[in-house]
This record gives sequence, structure tokens and C-alpha cells, in this order.
Amino acid sequence: MRLLSKLILLVAIIFSSCTNDVKLIKVVDFKNKNLEYMGRIGRTDSTSELYWSGSSIKIEFQGTEISAILRDDKGDNYFNIIIDNDSIYTLHPNSIKTSYQLANNLEEGKHTIQIFKRTEWTKGKTSFYGFSFKEKTKVYPIAKKKIAIEFYGDSITSGYAVEDYSGNDSPDSIYTNSYNSYASVTARYFDADYTCISRGGIGVMVSWYPIIMSDMFDRLNPEDINSKWNFSNSNPDIVVINLFQNDSWLINMEENDQFKNRFGEEKPSEDFIVKSYSDFVKTIRNKYPTSNIICMLGNMDITQKDSPWPEYVKRAVTSLADKNISTLFVPYKNTPGHPKVEEQQLIANSLISSIKKNLN
Repeated sequence: MRLLSKLILLVAIIFSSCTNDVKLIKVVDFKNKNLEYMGRIGRTDSTSELYWSGSSIKIEFQGTEISAILRDDKGDNYFNIIIDNDSIYTLHPNSIKTSYQLANNLEEGKHTIQIFKRTEWTKGKTSFYGFSFKEKTKVYPIAKKKIAIEFYGDSITSGYAVEDYSGNDSPDSIYTNSYNSYASVTARYFDADYTCISRGGIGVMVSWYPIIMSDMFDRLNPEDINSKWNFSNSNPDIVVINLFQNDSWLINMEENDQFKNRFGEEKPSEDFIVKSYSDFVKTIRNKYPTSNIICMLGNMDITQKDSPWPEYVKRAVTSLADKNISTLFVPYKNTPGHPKVEEQQLIANSLISSIKKNLN
């Protein structure tokens, strides 16, 4: 934060954000063309729906205060409220349609507010109805992003437990913050249009639950098997695939129910592993014929010394013979649990360098 006044502002907002009595009378509804949406966003007749980690809504306006009308399905989601790309605080909307004051007492002039989903889709969807302001507030269009990046990943990409330094990797959603995941950090570095398709525990061949990434990757609403994303609506310059961490554990757990469901009684062969990965990459390539695809691993134990998994990915990519598909293996962090904020930054640093190379 640049100014003490902003700190005072944020303290005031945190204690007042759930009130309904702010008299803001100009409404900019969810369909307004000046809003910037990022991620796969659903739409009904009355709302926009946010499901995926990292989904966001942004508005630029000239005024001194702003509210947003939201309803969370379960009351389990957390959002970052980002003021002027600088000040950040956390909002925890409830399951009742409510007008939340996001900022007040702003200095006169132009401001931006972004509502950014920290938590995974398993916490339920959040409905956004619109923003409200004082009557004379002006709203401006936001310049279109020059680059788009789309991610397919697991808990690392979701930023699971990224802010839990207790050593326990708590499942409490307050500790998950996709804003601090390497994926979001990378997207912000390039000021990119950002889409994140991720879920903790998911794999290419096997997950800790019945669905795998090939079952989920093409959904708009990830909870609805019949809700399909229209891939013609997106054309990412870069696609990043960061999967296999969960597979690397589960293929050695022959008593696990999901192992039995996927493999029966026999551990998959190396050829099967390589083909499964290459088949998924081909699926993404078929959706995005011109994108640069980066197949990455890291930085949990899948990239530790003598791990065979980087070689599996290399073999899969080599078999595809596609000059616009590359690999990236982030060194093993050699610490317990999921990567924390600083370790996510190290992943982002590696990925940023790789993307610069690919863009050139």
C-alpha cells in the first residue's frame, strides 16, 4: 500500500463490507460491456456465475465508493478484492444475496476494483449480479489483454494451502489462495487474460476421486457433466499443463479404490503412462491448433532426483513431433507439503522464463 489513507480505508471496509444500508443508486449489471471477466464464466438470465479458481471480474470507474451484489452457494468461497491493482483484502460472501461495500472514501479520480476467486470450484459457485455506485459515477471500458494464458493443473496450480505455514497443509479454504499460485503470478507478470482449469487431487490417468482431467477439462460449470465450454470462445497464446503429481503417487497404491477402478490389479506400464499423457496433450492441441503448449512438472517430489516422471513427459512430447510443444521441469523444492508463496514464486520465475523463450 502506498498511502496511510489506503490502510485506513481497508480497515474500514473489512469491518463494514457486509452491510446493506449503503445508498448507492447507480447499478452496472453483470451484462455491462465495460466489465472485464477472466476465466470460464457462466451466465444465467440474472447473473454471472464464477466457478473456477482465479476467475475474476474487474471494473474501472470514476468515483469514491463501490459495492457488489453477490451470493455464494455454500458460503465457503473466499475472494480477493483488489483496489487499483495495489491494495488487497479478503471477502467471504455468504449464501444470501447481499450488497457488499468494496471500497469507500476513495480519492476523486479513476479507480479499478477486481473481484478475484481464491478458492476451488469444489467450494461451490458464486453468483454476481452487478456493481452499484453513487448516481454520477462514470464507468470506463478496460483495454483488451494482448496475450492469453490457459492452465490445466492440480492443487499446485490452484494454490492449495499456499498460505498455511503450520506444516499441516490445512484443507480450510482460507489458506488456499489462487492469487498466489504460480499460474496467477505468471499471468499478472504478462498482464495476460487468465484462465485456470484446476482441481486438487486430479490426475491424467487416475485421481483421488472418480474423475480425471480428461473428464473435466471441457466443462464450463465443473460440477455439471453436461455443461460444456465452447472452445471457440478462447484462443490462448500459451497453454500450460502441470499434471501427473497425483498420478505419481496413486499408481503405487494398489489398494486404493481409484487405482482399482482405473487399473484393476496391475500397475500401468511406462508405455501406458507415456501414451496417456500424450493423448491428453493431443486433446488440448485439437482444441487449440496454434497455441504454444508447455508441459511442465514441479516442484513437489515428482521432480526429485531419480524421478522417472520428467522422462515420461519428455517421451510423450517427443512422440507428438510438434515444434510448438515444449517441456519445463521445475527443481524439487525439498520441503514438506504443498508449495508456499515463496515456492510458488520460484515456479513462476521458471515458467516466465520459458514463456519468454516461447513467445520469442
